[in-house]
Amino acid sequence: MANQNKTQKQNEDLTSLKNNNFLILHNDDYHTFDYVIDALIDVCEHDIEQAVQSTYLVHYKGKADVKKGSYDFLKPMMSKLKDKKLKATIE
Repeated sequence: MANQNKTQKQNEDLTSLKNNNFLILHNDDYHTFDYVIDALIDVCEHDIEQAVQSTYLVHYKGKADVKKGSYDFLKPMMSKLKDKKLKATIE
């Protein structure tokens, strides 16, 4: 029984590690607020309020995490943001 609990705990730890990645959007001096807001709604499925808040954070802090999840979940979003000429990374 103890080994089963230990194995389950290890699996839970691995799952949580996989989901501890953040999609980071970085500030630039080229795109308008509206463009970035629309991109976050389109790519990250943010609602309007969340997209606006994230855009302001990026503008004033230089970067902001806009989505959390596994690397495999975030990678297509990062690619789509980059296709829109926005700077995004996964950390």
